[in-house]
Amino acid sequence: MRYDRDMRGYGANPPDPRWPGGAHVAVQFVVNYEEGGENCVLHGDKASEAFLSEIVGAAPWIGQRHWNMESIYEYGARAGFWRLYRLFTEAQVPVTCYGVATALA
Repeated sequence: MRYDRDMRGYGANPPDPRWPGGAHVAVQFVVNYEEGGENCVLHGDKASEAFLSEIVGAAPWIGQRHWNMESIYEYGARAGFWRLYRLFTEAQVPVTCYGVATALA
Protein backbone atom coordinates (compact mmCIF):
# COMPACT_ATOMS: atom_id res chain seq x y z
CA MET A 1 0.00 0.00 0.00
CA ARG A 2 1.35 3.43 -0.96
CA TYR A 3 1.37 6.19 1.65
CA ASP A 4 0.85 9.49 -0.17
CA ARG A 5 1.75 11.88 2.64
CA ASP A 6 5.18 13.51 2.45
CA MET A 7 6.61 13.21 5.97
CA ARG A 8 10.27 13.95 5.15
CA GLY A 9 10.36 17.40 6.69
CA TYR A 10 12.62 20.28 5.65
CA GLY A 11 15.92 19.03 7.02
CA ALA A 12 18.70 21.61 6.98
CA ASN A 13 16.78 24.01 4.70
CA PRO A 14 13.53 25.15 6.40
CA PRO A 15 11.47 27.79 4.59
CA ASP A 16 11.51 31.38 5.85
CA PRO A 17 7.91 32.00 6.99
CA ARG A 18 8.37 35.82 7.10
CA TRP A 19 6.05 36.38 10.06
CA PRO A 20 4.51 39.86 10.50
CA GLY A 21 6.71 42.33 12.37
CA GLY A 22 9.73 40.03 12.04
CA ALA A 23 8.35 37.69 14.70
CA HIS A 24 10.15 34.39 15.24
CA VAL A 25 7.36 32.50 17.00
CA ALA A 26 3.71 31.98 16.09
CA VAL A 27 1.22 31.01 18.79
CA GLN A 28 -2.23 29.59 18.15
CA PHE A 29 -4.90 29.27 20.84
CA VAL A 30 -7.40 26.45 20.39
CA VAL A 31 -10.39 25.76 22.65
CA ASN A 32 -11.83 22.24 22.51
CA TYR A 33 -15.60 22.46 23.01
CA GLU A 34 -16.61 18.90 23.86
CA GLU A 35 -19.12 19.31 26.69
CA GLY A 36 -22.32 17.65 25.54
CA GLY A 37 -20.54 15.06 23.41
CA GLU A 38 -19.92 12.59 26.24
CA ASN A 39 -21.89 9.37 26.76
CA CYS A 40 -25.32 10.08 28.22
CA VAL A 41 -28.53 8.05 28.26
CA LEU A 42 -30.35 11.18 27.04
CA HIS A 43 -28.39 10.78 23.77
CA GLY A 44 -29.46 7.16 23.43
CA ASP A 45 -26.25 5.76 24.93
CA LYS A 46 -26.57 2.61 27.05
CA ALA A 47 -24.77 4.17 30.00
CA SER A 48 -23.41 7.39 31.44
CA GLU A 49 -19.86 8.62 30.74
CA ALA A 50 -17.18 6.93 32.82
CA PHE A 51 -13.88 7.28 30.97
CA LEU A 52 -13.42 11.03 30.47
CA SER A 53 -13.79 12.35 33.98
CA GLU A 54 -12.10 13.86 37.01
CA ILE A 55 -13.98 11.31 39.15
CA VAL A 56 -11.39 8.70 40.15
CA GLY A 57 -12.64 5.17 39.54
CA ALA A 58 -15.83 6.32 37.82
CA ALA A 59 -17.94 3.50 36.44
CA PRO A 60 -20.67 3.75 33.81
CA TRP A 61 -24.20 3.80 35.19
CA ILE A 62 -26.14 1.48 32.92
CA GLY A 63 -29.50 2.88 31.85
CA GLN A 64 -29.41 5.88 34.15
CA ARG A 65 -28.03 9.39 34.34
CA HIS A 66 -24.95 10.14 36.44
CA TRP A 67 -25.73 13.57 37.90
CA ASN A 68 -22.20 14.21 39.20
CA MET A 69 -20.68 13.33 35.84
CA GLU A 70 -23.16 15.50 33.97
CA SER A 71 -22.51 18.47 36.25
CA ILE A 72 -18.79 18.31 35.44
CA TYR A 73 -19.52 18.53 31.73
CA GLU A 74 -22.27 21.12 32.10
CA TYR A 75 -19.90 23.50 33.89
CA GLY A 76 -17.91 23.86 30.68
CA ALA A 77 -20.96 24.88 28.67
CA ARG A 78 -22.49 27.10 31.38
CA ALA A 79 -19.40 28.92 32.60
CA GLY A 80 -16.04 27.60 31.41
CA PHE A 81 -16.41 28.34 27.70
CA TRP A 82 -17.79 31.81 28.37
CA ARG A 83 -14.96 32.68 30.74
CA LEU A 84 -12.48 31.84 28.00
CA TYR A 85 -14.55 33.68 25.39
CA ARG A 86 -14.53 36.88 27.47
CA LEU A 87 -10.82 36.54 28.21
CA PHE A 88 -9.82 36.18 24.55
CA THR A 89 -12.31 38.82 23.37
CA GLU A 90 -11.18 41.44 25.89
CA ALA A 91 -7.54 40.79 24.99
CA GLN A 92 -8.42 40.85 21.26
CA VAL A 93 -6.64 37.53 20.80
CA PRO A 94 -7.90 35.38 17.92
CA VAL A 95 -8.85 31.86 18.94
CA THR A 96 -9.88 28.70 17.13
CA CYS A 97 -12.65 26.49 18.49
CA TYR A 98 -12.69 22.75 17.79
CA GLY A 99 -16.23 21.73 18.55
CA VAL A 100 -17.84 18.31 18.86
CA ALA A 101 -20.97 18.43 16.70
CA THR A 102 -23.32 16.99 19.34
CA ALA A 103 -21.96 19.51 21.84
CA LEU A 104 -22.86 22.40 19.55
CA ALA A 105 -26.32 21.12 18.59
